[in-house]
Amino acid sequence: MKKITRREAITTSALVLGGTLVGSQVLLTACSAPKKGTGLFSVDDIKILDEIGETILPATASSPGAREASIGKFMQIMVTDCFDSDNQKVFLEGIIKLDDFSRTTYNKKFMNLSGPEKQDLLVAVDEEAKKYCHNKPKNAPRHYFSLMKELTMKGYFTSEPGATKALRYVPIPGRYDGCVDYAKGDPAWAT
Repeated sequence: MKKITRREAITTSALVLGGTLVGSQVLLTACSAPKKGTGLFSVDDIKILDEIGETILPATASSPGAREASIGKFMQIMVTDCFDSDNQKVFLEGIIKLDDFSRTTYNKKFMNLSGPEKQDLLVAVDEEAKKYCHNKPKNAPRHYFSLMKELTMKGYFTSEPGATKALRYVPIPGRYDGCVDYAKGDPAWAT
């Protein structure tokens, strides 16, 4: 067995380590974050989504509504960054279908409806979504309103206004108390 000099060992280690670092960069390139904002939504789309969210979860005396949680922007991010192209298409076409249904039913755009009209319209669309879900083929895409309603609920209750004002909020892990009485025999605190 040949003895290796210190210089050869350092050179070999550097080559192995360097190859590992370069190789890891090549492998991790595929794990980079996707590009943000593909321009799927217009400003008007986000306003309509805010209004849909506010109709589903309106502000009350004790809690803010979905609009305060910026639900339209939340839906934009989720659909753009997390939905596959089929669900993105269903969602975006759903905004148009909802507005068309509003024009057919009330002769007005969704944004121009009164509060009760918006609520009645969304109740009708929700019933349509439930029937669609019950009768749809196994591999068919979900109904656009089911996606909107789900994102409204998820976005609202995970937002700061929804989590801290509409729900009971207890920060975890809790407050820090650096001086707690300890009696001999008490169990230790978990870390």
